Amino acid sequence: MTEPFRVGEVKRFPLQKLTEAAGARLRTGSLAAVDAERKVVTLENGQELGYDILLLALGARPREAVAGALTFRGPQDGPALSALLEKTTAGEIHRIAFAVPTGASWPLPLYELALLTAEYMSAHGTRGVEILLATPEDHPLSLFGPAASEAVSELLASREIQVETSVTPLRFEEGVLRLAAQRPIAVDAVVALPQLEGPRLPGVPHDEHGFVPTDEYGWVVGLTDVYAAGDLSQFPLKQGGTATQQADAAASSIAADAGAAVKPEPFRPVLRGLLLTGFVPRFLRAEATGAHSVVDTEPLWWPPAKIVGRYLTPFLAAELGLAETVVGPPGSASREHNARSPSPTGGSL
Repeated sequence: MTEPFRVGEVKRFPLQKLTEAAGARLRTGSLAAVDAERKVVTLENGQELGYDILLLALGARPREAVAGALTFRGPQDGPALSALLEKTTAGEIHRIAFAVPTGASWPLPLYELALLTAEYMSAHGTRGVEILLATPEDHPLSLFGPAASEAVSELLASREIQVETSVTPLRFEEGVLRLAAQRPIAVDAVVALPQLEGPRLPGVPHDEHGFVPTDEYGWVVGLTDVYAAGDLSQFPLKQGGTATQQADAAASSIAADAGAAVKPEPFRPVLRGLLLTGFVPRFLRAEATGAHSVVDTEPLWWPPAKIVGRYLTPFLAAELGLAETVVGPPGSASREHNARSPSPTGGSL
């Protein structure tokens, strides 16, 4: 996300090292099908592997949602975004729209792109560039509740970013962003988030969009001893932090079934978002219903990472030598509300 703007750094971890540290074994391959009756999975090379318990964490597939726009899926689209920024600073582009398509389940990255672009233009002395954000949401980042939405609205206004809410971006063509049942908006370039689709794995039930139905413990509905967590599930918000919470629920259920002295804990999502702004970041927190909306310029969790998980984040922090600074049990109230650690510079776990 931040690489085209040359701020912060992204930490990457080799899977082999992580699996060894967790006491697991890594085996590479692509899953092609599941036979739940035989308790066998088939890999793309035709090899079959048996299992006792299967946890699917296959993610989702990004697809173009706004035709003609630069679809920003992540780091792989960094060079294209860098090229767009260069054209803008060169005076070739004067109006950029950032479009959240219908069905986008985690719009926060596009808000970051808009804010970081505004700061990039200012830092390069580029004047006269208009930035527009178009979204189906009723209010900016409304999924984080009213307090966070109001703070983000003020932040966008301070950067002179125009916001069009309750609109549905469709396509970019002939110098205009076309909207459903609305007048088109004249722009020179459009950056959009993708739509996501589930993997549609043979042998695993899924809806018309390919997403897998699960219960509150991650159990795949209709199958025995098969769990799913993360973006491939039907839970509408697709984000790493909520995925770790789904994994926690599944792990507790699997452990209890295996005889461990633990009580299965259901999935009760809490949303945490780190919004990079080009200056001081904003930490956003709310329940999935939008209740208990909180926004702060100081960390609301520790380590102050992009991906927040009860077990995953401390585990990754240990790899960075940060774990010894953590006080209190993961997810505790003191960690959530009283942590006052140094603000991140754009790096993420």
